[in-house]
Amino acid sequence: MEIKQLEAKIEAILFSLGHSVECERIAKAVGHDTETVRKIIHNMMDMYDREDRGIQIIELDGSFQLCTKPEMYDTIIKVTHVPKKHLLTDVLLETLSIIAYKQPITKIEIESIRGVKSDHAVNKLVEYNLVCEAGRLDAPGRPILFGTTEEFLRNFGIQSIEDLPMVNTEKMADFKQEAEEEVQLKLDI
Repeated sequence: MEIKQLEAKIEAILFSLGHSVECERIAKAVGHDTETVRKIIHNMMDMYDREDRGIQIIELDGSFQLCTKPEMYDTIIKVTHVPKKHLLTDVLLETLSIIAYKQPITKIEIESIRGVKSDHAVNKLVEYNLVCEAGRLDAPGRPILFGTTEEFLRNFGIQSIEDLPMVNTEKMADFKQEAEEEVQLKLDI
């Protein structure tokens, strides 16, 4: 099968489904091995970028999705209804960061790290489809475990959670010390 035909089939699959598709499923559908399909898709990604097209293929945790380039947003909203933008407050970002770096994690563990109740923040993140239930902990009460979603990866422009920036342990120790000193100052006042 010619490369152009394979590209056309892959493009049709990604376009028609509208969500991310696992590379293995694409390979099976076009009758080729996964590695060949992955290389073809990466070539297509480069081609879309080189030709300065309005669409792109993104990779999300071993899956691929055809979508509009972010810089086309202003043009698209002129012909569609303005999509609801979700506002991520400091509380939501803090909670999302904890979930992203510690997943799977229970609400009690999140609250232990934050030091305050986190029901509202977790519920909002689930509503925004940035976080989802990722199972249950095998412990008394079987608490719900939370993890990030593909929508989280898509919104933050990363392929997998392994692409999250590394936390500098030295800086974390400094932050912790500063926070403890701040708390002590408040207690002394």
